[in-house]
Amino acid sequence: MSLTSCHVHFSPSSERIVFLSGSLLRSLKMTGKKTINLKFGHESVTAAVKPINRQGNHLYLSAAVRQTIKVPKTGSISFVQGEENAVQLGPLIGVLTDGSRNGGSPFGSRSAYIRQLIRMGERKAYVFAFTPRDVNWTKETVNGYFLNSSGSWYRKVVPLPDVVYNRLPSRYAETTASIMSMRERFVKKGVPFFNWSFFNKSDVYKLLDRDVEALEHLPESVNNPRSDKIKEMLEKHQFIYFKPTAGSLGIGIYRLTYHPKRGYFARYRRGNTNVLLRFTNFNSLMRMLETRHGSGLGRYVSQQGVRLIEIDGCPIDFRFHMHKNGNNEWVPVGIGAKKAGRGSVTTHIKNGGQLLTPEQALGRAFGDKADEMLEKAKAVSIKLSQAIERNFPHTLGELGLDIGIDKDGDIWMFEANAKPGRSIFSHPSLRSQGRDSMAHILEHCLFLSKFKEQGGTE
Repeated sequence: MSLTSCHVHFSPSSERIVFLSGSLLRSLKMTGKKTINLKFGHESVTAAVKPINRQGNHLYLSAAVRQTIKVPKTGSISFVQGEENAVQLGPLIGVLTDGSRNGGSPFGSRSAYIRQLIRMGERKAYVFAFTPRDVNWTKETVNGYFLNSSGSWYRKVVPLPDVVYNRLPSRYAETTASIMSMRERFVKKGVPFFNWSFFNKSDVYKLLDRDVEALEHLPESVNNPRSDKIKEMLEKHQFIYFKPTAGSLGIGIYRLTYHPKRGYFARYRRGNTNVLLRFTNFNSLMRMLETRHGSGLGRYVSQQGVRLIEIDGCPIDFRFHMHKNGNNEWVPVGIGAKKAGRGSVTTHIKNGGQLLTPEQALGRAFGDKADEMLEKAKAVSIKLSQAIERNFPHTLGELGLDIGIDKDGDIWMFEANAKPGRSIFSHPSLRSQGRDSMAHILEHCLFLSKFKEQGGTE
């Protein structure tokens, strides 16, 4: 297949006609052809071909053609030439999310990010956003949200897209029968659907528990541990993290510590306050956890504590924002270092943490070996992403890895997030990485929709 860029225009003609400039006819090897089979998303139409005398690659769609295959707007776009006389217009990229319940922007706090993504992609693709309610499976159409030239949202009905990028924000919604059915229906229709669902913490450990390459970078983790297992891990590692399998933002996490001569300690966040409690014996510690969580303890993971590098006595960890590129390879696109707030269990910014560049953090911790450590961590992040992908049954295109480096320079992965947040890109020095992140999402969409030539060139 060959990929050709062109500019799409609309013609008022009521006949099924496609007008092509001479250079576009030559690029598509259609000089002298009388008809064209034009595909857009999952719709297609056969139309007459008429040449026009205009410099450059230009295509005019008659009203009858564009209404049949539901092309939403004019502008620069890509073509893929298929078999003889067959040309695919697009790609048509759908960003799946959920609507706002408060009016205003259609997708609430996610609207700004989706707006940026659509803007970045509009010269390469037709990018739109939609919610599960916008899909009409009977007609195989989507009532999508597009942006006009002034930045306002408008709705257009389009065919099922060439690829779906999943940014549904709710863990709960993804477990409902309707969402599970929707994902399967897209796949059955041959629509690549990437970032299938959120991970639970225990999911990742189960995925990798027999992957030799990944295991050397994973701390010991036990899902739904019995109290005797928690006690055993405390005596073995001196401290552990005890955290909910479906948690986020550091909510509900405990750092449990054992000192043979001083007893047991629990550090956690309550409201806006960091709490530190001491217990003379292990049973007292467990009674506190059971009182606070009851049967909810069955949804916790116990994880080996690691002595991380520190700045000013505060631990540092890293968020590696990983993407598939246009050649289907994993690359670390954004890296943020997070310094824990004093007395905090986690490095989350909302809990008093501070965001740094990796160069700032590693320079303080490793001096002239900082660059070497960063390259080592990048190589491990790629290896871990590959391990997750080969053990996960669905298509991935983006991962957020929480990475730690201990005082010996060993690399550890604490968590993997299938739909990572973007808070690291708020740092002034990381904003360009945020733009790179969106560019990689679009490149992967082009790859999955086959609007990418071999070798990664357009």
